[in-house]
Amino acid sequence: MPTDTLLTPLSETQREIQRLAREFAANEIAPHADQWDRDAYFEPALVGKLGQLGFLGMLLPEEHDGLALDTVSYLLALEEVAVADASAAVLMSVHNSLPTQMILRWGNDEQKARFLGPMARGELLGAFALSEPESGSDASSLSTQAVKHGNDWVLTGTKAWVTSGTHAGAIVAMARTDQPGARKGAKGISAFIVTPDLPGFSVAKKEDKLGLRASPTVQLRFDEMRVPAANLLGEPGQGFIYAMQSLDHGRLGIAAQAIGIARAAFEAAMAYAKERTQFGQPILDFQAIQFKLSDMAVRIASARALLHATAAAKDRGENVGMFGSMSKLLASETAMWVTTQAVQVFGGYGYVKEYPVERFFRDAKVTEIYEGTSEIQRIVIARALSA
Repeated sequence: MPTDTLLTPLSETQREIQRLAREFAANEIAPHADQWDRDAYFEPALVGKLGQLGFLGMLLPEEHDGLALDTVSYLLALEEVAVADASAAVLMSVHNSLPTQMILRWGNDEQKARFLGPMARGELLGAFALSEPESGSDASSLSTQAVKHGNDWVLTGTKAWVTSGTHAGAIVAMARTDQPGARKGAKGISAFIVTPDLPGFSVAKKEDKLGLRASPTVQLRFDEMRVPAANLLGEPGQGFIYAMQSLDHGRLGIAAQAIGIARAAFEAAMAYAKERTQFGQPILDFQAIQFKLSDMAVRIASARALLHATAAAKDRGENVGMFGSMSKLLASETAMWVTTQAVQVFGGYGYVKEYPVERFFRDAKVTEIYEGTSEIQRIVIARALSA
C-alpha cells in the first residue's frame, strides 16, 4: 500500500491537482534538489513555473487569477512538492498562506488589484516579515517603528528570518505605529505592504542554515524606508491580529510540508531496506526494520488524517485554531522522528550526502521551529483546552 493512501476519498479535481503536483515535482524539482541544497541555490525560474501551474494562487479567487481551490487541494499539492524538495515547498507555503491571504482578507480594492494577480501568476513572489533579531516567539515585542510623515510612513528597523526575502516582490511587514512612551502592546502594531524598490529598503544578512538551504532566509533592513500611505494594510493597530490569524492558516501549510518530508524519508528507507542485504538477506526481512517502517507509516498516516480533517473543517467555516496547532505539532514532530529513523535504517550511509535521507533529516528540524515552535503550539493547545 503506498504511503500517500488517504482514508478520505478525493474529488476528481483533488486527484487531478495531486497528480499534476506530483508530476511537476518529480520532473522539475526532484532532479535538482540535492544540487540546490549543496549550493544553497535559489532557482528563480521555479517561481514562474509554479505560477504558470496556478500553484501560487491556489486559494485566491478567479477574479485575481487564482484557482479558487479548497484547502485540502492546496495541502495535497504542497505535500507532493515537499516530497521532492522542502525548500520549494516552504516558498509555496509562505506565499499562499501568508502575504496573499492577508492582502485578500484585509487589503482594499486597489491593493488587491495591484498585487494579487501578479502574485497568483508568479510574477511577484510574496514574503512575510514579523520576527526580528530580538523578537521571535514573543512577536508582539517587535521594535521596528513606523512614523507618519506626510503621505508616507517612514519605517526603521530590522526584520529577521524572512523566507524568500532575497527575491520577494511583495512583503507584508509588521511595524509599530504607536509611539515610544505610549506603547499599546500588540494593539500598537500595523501591517504594511513593502516592495523592494522603496527608498531605504535593503536585504541584509543571509542565514547559512542547517536545512532548507535552497530557500533563502534573510534579514531585511528598513533604513528610514518611505512606504506610501496607500500600502498600509487594513486598519492601523491591527497588524499583529492579522498576523496571528494568518499564522493559524500558515501552520497547515507547514504541517503539509512536514508530512511530505516524512513521506520522502519513509519511501527512501523502504526502498533501501528492500535492496540492502546483510547476513544473506534483505534487511527488510528483519523484524527490527519492519517495526521501524511500520511505526513510520502509522505516524505519517495519523498526521495526514488530522491535517486533512482540520483543513476540511476550515473550509466549512469552523474555527480550527486549536486543531491547526495540533496538526502542526504532530506533523513536525512526526517529520523529525521519521527522518531520524530513516537515517538509522540506512546506517552509516544515512550519515553521508550520497543518500538523500541526511537532507530530509536536516530539512525536518525547522518544521518544529518556524511559524510557531512546538512549545508555542502546546501553549496554544493548552489555552484552548482550558478556555
